[in-house]
Amino acid sequence: LYLLLRTCKMHCYENLVNCLTCWLILMGVIHLLTHRKIQSSYGRHMALSPPVRTVPARLAWFIQEVPALVIPLLLMVTSQKPSIIGIYMVLGTFSLHYFQRTVIYSLLIKGKPFPLSTMVAGAIFCILNGSLQGHYLLHCSPLDDEWSADYRCRTGLVVFYVGMAINIHSDYILRNLRKPGEEAYKIPTGGLFEYVSGANYLGEIIEWFGFALATWSLPALAFALFTLSFIGPRAYYHHRFYQEKFKDYPKIRKALIPFII
Repeated sequence: LYLLLRTCKMHCYENLVNCLTCWLILMGVIHLLTHRKIQSSYGRHMALSPPVRTVPARLAWFIQEVPALVIPLLLMVTSQKPSIIGIYMVLGTFSLHYFQRTVIYSLLIKGKPFPLSTMVAGAIFCILNGSLQGHYLLHCSPLDDEWSADYRCRTGLVVFYVGMAINIHSDYILRNLRKPGEEAYKIPTGGLFEYVSGANYLGEIIEWFGFALATWSLPALAFALFTLSFIGPRAYYHHRFYQEKFKDYPKIRKALIPFII
């Protein structure tokens, strides 16, 4: 992989970038259309039949997320383009998210096993998206050395880190809902869970729209829209799950956006 990336040098594969960007948008639309009435089968929504093969949650998260961490880092190391602080800064935020997901989140998660097919699909997505975001920023982006001082870059990075903080704090709340040995679901409280059922998902969506603003790129915007299309419905199904399971579930809470939806 390292040698392959070295051979790419500084050439921008514009047609490939455009294809992958359109693919992200199309996949988001397809996911919305195919999950209007049923949620993806993993976690609490997983319905297993005997032939389904599963992978332990920690291993599954690591395998599917690690390509999005490694590929951008390799692209940065192998790039022969002069370093541009703004580009390395925003691509570093992308890698930081996936470092947290790959190394920290996967070690702490206590979730149910993943279907093997879900893990493989997630890994393929991370390979393609990690390659797209890294290649575009390093070889196709028109950003220059002054970009790090631009208000769009700075505002986008602030939004990204606010979203990341929300996401990490919400995951912490979810991990500590149950004591060791407990299996029953509980109502999450604290943080943005006081206002929405999918606080962790809201945080991640905010992250990627912040990333899109910081990079001012169509591939990053396509990824943000895909994220909204993919985990937005999951927040809705979580919300409905809580409402059906707990008769005293807080009425003020919405699924994803406080006070709205």
